[in-house]
Amino acid sequence: MDAPWLTLVIFLPLVGVPVLLLWRTMPDDTARWIALAVSLAVFLVSLGMLANFDASTPGFQLVENVPWVRSIGLSYLVGVDGFSVWLVMITTFLIPISIAASWKVEQNVRLFMALALLTETVILGAFLALDLLLFFLFFEALLVPMYLIIGLWGSKRRIYAAVKFFLFTMFGSAFLLVAILILYFKATDQLGGGTFDLRQLEHLSLATTTARWLFSAFFVAFAVKVPLVPLHTWLPDAHTEAPTTGSVILAALLLKIGVYGILRFNLTLFPEASHYFATTVGVLAVIGIIYGAIVAMMQTDMKRLIAYSSVSHMGFVVLGIFAFTPEGMDGAVLQMVNHGLSTGMLFLVFGMLYERTHTREISELGGIAGATPVLAGAFVVAMLSSIGLPGLNNFVGEFLVLVGTFRSHLALGSVAVSGVVLGAIYMLWAYQRSFQGSARDAWSSLRDLTRREAAIVVPIVAVMLWIGLYPRPFLSRLESTSESVARRVRTVQVGGTTTRPLAFAPRPGEGGTP
Repeated sequence: MDAPWLTLVIFLPLVGVPVLLLWRTMPDDTARWIALAVSLAVFLVSLGMLANFDASTPGFQLVENVPWVRSIGLSYLVGVDGFSVWLVMITTFLIPISIAASWKVEQNVRLFMALALLTETVILGAFLALDLLLFFLFFEALLVPMYLIIGLWGSKRRIYAAVKFFLFTMFGSAFLLVAILILYFKATDQLGGGTFDLRQLEHLSLATTTARWLFSAFFVAFAVKVPLVPLHTWLPDAHTEAPTTGSVILAALLLKIGVYGILRFNLTLFPEASHYFATTVGVLAVIGIIYGAIVAMMQTDMKRLIAYSSVSHMGFVVLGIFAFTPEGMDGAVLQMVNHGLSTGMLFLVFGMLYERTHTREISELGGIAGATPVLAGAFVVAMLSSIGLPGLNNFVGEFLVLVGTFRSHLALGSVAVSGVVLGAIYMLWAYQRSFQGSARDAWSSLRDLTRREAAIVVPIVAVMLWIGLYPRPFLSRLESTSESVARRVRTVQVGGTTTRPLAFAPRPGEGGTP
């Protein structure tokens, strides 16, 4: 019998939650090991899901559909395709690493570990849900554990950052819920019964104006999560105040839900509106690339610098999606994985450094590489990955995004290239000020990377090199889905009257008329 792979992946983390919360006399070390063991078990199950995934099939696979609330058409409906499979894998890969990185958390350890596992469940549920209301439930549930992780274990201004994160996300969610309900009632009229099933809703016939308004509502909700300028202001505060594990989850996983939502729902449900708003979104993405890089260059706090670098990098992801080329979409999804690895590792390594120095100010560091050469080397690898050095993972994703963008919009692609240059400038400058130069006397006795910390860093570096040197296994599982979605949006009925083909040539071997 086929195993219910997706249900196991989503809900297996919850096995550890009641144990952690109800065993009140549990030693802290036991709590840490239970959380780590459960998260590693989830990773192993996700490998089973990956092994059963057919790379040649563009549609949803391993689908599980169980009616939940029949009266309103709500179902437990989950499935995986080429877009979501790697987002699931990066989630199950990074959560145990994040838990291992939080080994020195001493306050309310059982609750912290339980929230980490709960966060994994809601993130995985969001990536796999094909029922819009089910997706919304996971999307909203993510607020609770992240709010608590930031608010209880964050830095001095943690309450302000947690509340700001909560309010921004709730603001976007209001638009999303209204749009989902409108689609539900449209389905009631056209399909003979209300449904939240994405596979059925994509066949609705929507008036052009209605589709564009609904696209906007979905887009605002997801743009807050990405985040796109000007809806990004919650991110630097949340990253700065969150503990290391919170920063890793935010940067590596939570931001991807916003981009995934755009890719999965906006393009699928509203292809005409996606085409209509493509240039506007592309301009916003390029603004984010340049703005994030320039503001990162001005930061004196290392965590804020890395946070603003995320704004810039996520602009590349959105730009690749709205190029509407297979290369752009391949690069965008791969870049979501790459950003999770590189930025997640930057936060992890700097978190290790913060545990030793207790400062985030770049001006108070300097010369640390002399005392901690291995830790500095780990930061260099993450930094070089982040700026897209050939041979490391980010180069592949950014190259595909830029190729796809140049094929569809030469001007936006040309401006976006400057973001790569600016990224190299601010990251290299930050490394020079933090790790090179003359060291303060207090840093001369710093301890270098420990075995536990090395065990955290080495797997990430291995995957970075794998993607950078041999990305084929990753891209092969994306291509059929990217081709299918790009073909759906490539030629649309604009305004319901005329056909407007996108202005780019087909990929070699693709054939057909663009």
